[in-house]
Amino acid sequence: MNQYIASFVLVVADYDEAIRYYTQALGFELREDSPRGDGKRWVLVAPRGATTAILLAKAADEAQGACIGKQTGGRVGFFLHTDDFDRDFAAMTARGVRFAEAPRHEAYGTVAVFEDLYGNRWDLLQPKP
Repeated sequence: MNQYIASFVLVVADYDEAIRYYTQALGFELREDSPRGDGKRWVLVAPRGATTAILLAKAADEAQGACIGKQTGGRVGFFLHTDDFDRDFAAMTARGVRFAEAPRHEAYGTVAVFEDLYGNRWDLLQPKP
């Protein structure tokens, strides 16, 4: 049996602003943007060449809206691996990505926490070989 995670949901306030952020600020590719009726869309973004994608899902009600930016309870919940930390840190900073800390060197690699447009916390991480 071969299993993998194809995608996961990230609840967002607005499809178009989320697409702009993930494609322009983070440099992800837009894999799909298909209407699903009643104002819903199937929107997939992912880092270029990645297998797993993020399904950007617009909050449908107040309860879902309350979760925007807090989907992991304030913890780092998403991990963007890179093969060149300095390149990606510089590019992301130039495109307005908010880093919550300066880069640091840990036993497992070079890392810095950033927040997406809604406040979800991510690690930009270049693992040690």
